[in-house]
Formats: sequence, structure tokens, C-alpha cells
Amino acid sequence: MKLIICLGNPGAKYLKTRHNTGFMFADLLAKKIQTDFNSELKFKAEIAKGVYNNEALWIIKPQTYMNLSGEALAAIINFYKININDLFLVYDDISLNLGAIRFRSKGSDGGHNGVKSIIHHAGGQNFNRLKIGIGPQPPYIKSEDYVLQNFSAAEEEKLAEVLQKSVEAFLYFCECCDLVKVQNKYN
Repeated sequence: MKLIICLGNPGAKYLKTRHNTGFMFADLLAKKIQTDFNSELKFKAEIAKGVYNNEALWIIKPQTYMNLSGEALAAIINFYKININDLFLVYDDISLNLGAIRFRSKGSDGGHNGVKSIIHHAGGQNFNRLKIGIGPQPPYIKSEDYVLQNFSAAEEEKLAEVLQKSVEAFLYFCECCDLVKVQNKYN
């Protein structure tokens, strides 16, 4: 089983913001594997349970707001006794240009408060992740303001392409189970 933790903020106000790229990925992945999200209040999350390549995939959208995303993760992994090695984190990365994706097997939070919360509640940083570029950030806008902006109309087309590519790359990972192979093909 894989838990795919996709970061974003709940609510219509944040629906199309840069910081919700993880949620956008989650919606596309759920559609691709033909499953739907259900609200799981005791886990503070929306969860879509599906199967791909004979493996259970649980796609998680924490409903705690970005900076507290780890609370939803902790509730799920503690209840189901899930190992940190079965986590896969998907989130926006301001340091990557829009259109770029990066797979990593571990790493720091890189200044991303949602990732910081996940690392804290997971009890470590050694889990696979996919970073989806949302940059470059203009130097005259604070990062906390930039990530809460909606994508421009011109950016939405590129965003759709990168989300499609990201889902394709993730499903390739599910098939080959070799992150290095996926990195070589998609990073």
C-alpha cells in the first residue's frame, strides 16, 4: 500500500492557487485510477482509495491547512500502523520553474511549512516525494504571497501539462518501483 500525501489548502478560496498544486495532482491521479474522494473527519482529510498495478493507493488531501498537514498524516499512520517507507509526498516547489518536476527519496523541508509539518509528524524525512515547480517567484513578491496567488491564464496551460506529466511519472513509479529509474526519465 502507498499513502500519497498531496499538499494544499482546503476551501474554494485556495482552489486554484500555486500552493494547491498538490491537491490538483491528487484530483488528476484519483480521476486516472477511477476513484473518488470521501471526507474522513477523524483523519482530518479527504481520502480516495484505489488500486493501480495491483497495489492499494490511498490519495490523501489533508484538510488542516498547509502548515498543519502533518496532523492528518499522523492520524492516518498511527491508526493504520503505516510505515514511513510507504509514504509518497506531492507538493509545490517555489524553487523549481513551472513545468519542472523533481523526484527525491529524502530531503529537508526546503522552507516549505507543509513539508516541515509532514517531516515532524512522520518522525523523519526519509520518504519519497515529488516536487512540482511553481516558480520562478518574482523578487518583488514575498513567497507567502506568491504561493497564495492563482495561476495566470497563460500559466494554466503549462500547469495542465506538468500535472499530466506528474501523474504519468508517478504511475510509472508504481509500475517499476525504482525511484532512480523514474528520476532518470522525468527529473
